[in-house]
Amino acid sequence: MMDNKPLRFREAERRDIPHLLEMLADDELGKLREHVSTPVNECYLLAFDQICRDPNNELIVVQQGRQIAGMLQLTFIPYLTHKGSWRCLIEGVRIQKAYRGLGLGTRFFKWAISRAGERDCAIVQLTSDKRRHDALRFYQNLGFEASHEGFKMKLSEE
Repeated sequence: MMDNKPLRFREAERRDIPHLLEMLADDELGKLREHVSTPVNECYLLAFDQICRDPNNELIVVQQGRQIAGMLQLTFIPYLTHKGSWRCLIEGVRIQKAYRGLGLGTRFFKWAISRAGERDCAIVQLTSDKRRHDALRFYQNLGFEASHEGFKMKLSEE
C-alpha cells in the first residue's frame, strides 16, 4: 500500500491516541492486554501526557500522506556502564498490516537509529516477545543481536 507520498516521522499528538491504541491491540498478544474504547481509557491519556512531558521519551509515528502507518517509543537512558554512555530503548513498535513487507519498518528503524545517534547514544536496544517470530527475524536482519537474556516481572495485573 506504499505509494509515492513521502514518509513523515513526527511526535505523536493527543488526537492520534485512538489510532495508536488500535495498532497496539491489532494482534494476538496486544488484544489481550490493550483496551480500545470510546472514549479512550483515562490511563492511556495519563501515560501519553507523562511521555510528552519527559524529555527522555519520544512517542513517534510514521505517516504516509494522512495515514499513520506505524509507531514506536524511544526512551533515552543514561548509564554508568560503557563509560557513562547513553542508550536508546525502542519499544511499542507497530506497523499497520497494510504496510508490512514493503520496507517501511526498515526505513522507520533507520530513522530511529539515526535519532539515537543525534542524542549521542552509544547503544540502541530493544526487547520483543519471544512469540513474535517475524519481529525477531526483522530485528536480526537489521543487525540487532540477541546478546542478552531478558527478564520481566509483573508487579500488578494490567
